[in-house]
Amino acid sequence: MLAGLELAVREVNDAGGIVGRPLELVVRDTAADPQKAAAAVDELARLGVAALAGEYHSVVARAAAVRADALGLPFLCSSAVLDVLTEQPTEWVARLAPAQSHGWRIYADFLLGEGHSRIAVAAESSVYWASGTRILRDYLASRGGTVIELDMRALTPTAVCDELLDNRATALLLLVGHPEPAVSIVRSVRRDRRLAEIMIGAPAGQPEFAEWATVLGDDGAAIPFLRYLPERLSRLGARVETALRERLGEAPSFVAFEGYDTVAVLADVLRSHGVDRARTAESWPRVAVEGTRGQIRFSRTPGISVWQWAWTPVQVVDRDPAAPDRFRILHAG
Repeated sequence: MLAGLELAVREVNDAGGIVGRPLELVVRDTAADPQKAAAAVDELARLGVAALAGEYHSVVARAAAVRADALGLPFLCSSAVLDVLTEQPTEWVARLAPAQSHGWRIYADFLLGEGHSRIAVAAESSVYWASGTRILRDYLASRGGTVIELDMRALTPTAVCDELLDNRATALLLLVGHPEPAVSIVRSVRRDRRLAEIMIGAPAGQPEFAEWATVLGDDGAAIPFLRYLPERLSRLGARVETALRERLGEAPSFVAFEGYDTVAVLADVLRSHGVDRARTAESWPRVAVEGTRGQIRFSRTPGISVWQWAWTPVQVVDRDPAAPDRFRILHAG
């Protein structure tokens, strides 16, 4: 994400900045900690930033969004998907990533299309994983499917294998952290000959990480996950992909594109409306910016408390078993 943010800032400044002034990116690492995120928002507000950008972890983004709303600081959330970022509707926060309920229902459609109706979820305890489990259970139940929840606070990766057999599950979804316990669960299931036919999935996108392929090798292939990219990038997207690949030394994930698009939107808003925070927040419904993955506009979406891009392209992809560094598109929504 940071690579995408920095690339876009550099391009804005190379083109003359914002009305002749350079755009400055002030970075604070939230370290996936909601309390650190809230403290960072307070600090950045005191420093006089025009707007907030970024955040990847949904629970952390929620803490940042709540604090930004309380302070009257515009926040364009790049990558977090939790539906409810603020308890009450807010004018101050907008989001690029699709809501969890939207993307995970597309993933559920993929599961049903592949013939999976008894689906186990290996879940850790968090608001994000509980929300994902609920979305899957409600959506699949209305279509004849069943979700079996495996509580990873009580089970070892080896015990997960026995639970899958006992519950006659045909698919296992990893609603757990990366690298652990996700890596250990994958290894246990892959090495259990009784489970040769079970599909492992990871809707939250853990297999996107390069470290996933490095650690798991062939075991990490054929594990479908959600990715927010179009089938074909636009000319802008292709140019940005090339620049990001040069910067990162590897193919960029969709999160890098989210970072780039965040700055593209904010730069357009600042050029048009200046650095006044209230005017920035008032501009969300008038945004019309060509991003790397399509035209970005924000609207009010039922069940979503922030201004939402509805919707970025959504794909279900996996790493190709024949070449784990290559991705296959399995489904699009």
